Amino acid sequence: MRRIAMSVAASTMILSLAGCGVLDATGSGASASPTKGDELTVGLLLPEKANTRYDKFDFPIIKSKVAELTHKKGKVAYANADADATRQAGQMQQMIDERVDVILVDAVDSHAIAGEVRKAKDAGIPVIAYDRLAEGPIDAYISFDNELVGEVQGRSLLEALGSKADTSDKIVMMNGSPTDPNAKQFKQGAFSELNGKVTIAKSYDTTDWKPENATASMTEAINFIGKGNIAGVYAANDGMAGGVIKALKAAGLTTMPPITGQDAELDAVQRILVHEQYMSVYKSYPDEAETAAQMAVNKIQGKDIQFDALTQDRVDSPTDKQIPAKLVQVTALTASNIKETVVADGIYSIGDICTARYKAACTAAGLR
Repeated sequence: MRRIAMSVAASTMILSLAGCGVLDATGSGASASPTKGDELTVGLLLPEKANTRYDKFDFPIIKSKVAELTHKKGKVAYANADADATRQAGQMQQMIDERVDVILVDAVDSHAIAGEVRKAKDAGIPVIAYDRLAEGPIDAYISFDNELVGEVQGRSLLEALGSKADTSDKIVMMNGSPTDPNAKQFKQGAFSELNGKVTIAKSYDTTDWKPENATASMTEAINFIGKGNIAGVYAANDGMAGGVIKALKAAGLTTMPPITGQDAELDAVQRILVHEQYMSVYKSYPDEAETAAQMAVNKIQGKDIQFDALTQDRVDSPTDKQIPAKLVQVTALTASNIKETVVADGIYSIGDICTARYKAACTAAGLR
């Protein structure tokens, strides 16, 4: 696996669009061109801040890669909607008005953003759906294989239950936001593994992926099922896994049932080390973000052969079929492979993970 340096190029300027929460944009008003040179602007719209990956990894990696691909002449206009679909629509409209050259959008609400995608298309601005499949006439899509993510989570949960797992085991499913199409795919993948092998005693869709909503739902599940009767929890991401654990601790549990996650957040990696969380799904943000930057630059510079080489998969959205796509593979992250995944890829150093509280666990896991 390639090793990714996390340094951020210093060439990106702080420019206009600040009133709508957009950073580092151009105000040139120049129209988009399919054969644009290096002096281009990539609009980047990310969905929320509850998951730390977007500000910590996706944005700086994309910014750095755009600078590299354009000899430090290209810029990234960045906006984070903080889980507000209306705000994101305004941010995208302002990028259209400012005539950015291409837009990467990770939609808060994939259906609600379709109108702005159409407006960008009408304005001659290509739109690439990033991480979540937006509706409307997008030019391409890049994400991870989302059903596979759910399958990996489901299989890992069954592995944690061991050979004695059967339909008498009661599982809680803490699914993602109903406005996120990825959440549906995660759930489908996990359900395909768990169905018929365990009892899904409670299942929740978690508004905006918020950990506090997961805590409230898990508290309800504990009251309904009984804290001693929960064999495991499918949590669709690490933030919600943390919310689940909070509810279980509040109910008096000191030993956690196996709990899944996703995104390999730092506190989740640490929870895995001390056996509060069983696993997470590591998705190589550098691979996804760098490829997205390459797709955006190739698209606006008219490098069709390179663009086609990056988008050999095909996906369907509710509005469009056979969308060119790139689906990145994923890895189950457990205590046994932390060094080979997030440490080896430069996501976290051993020092980041092995703070004083986790020294003994790190030693036991061979993290030195």
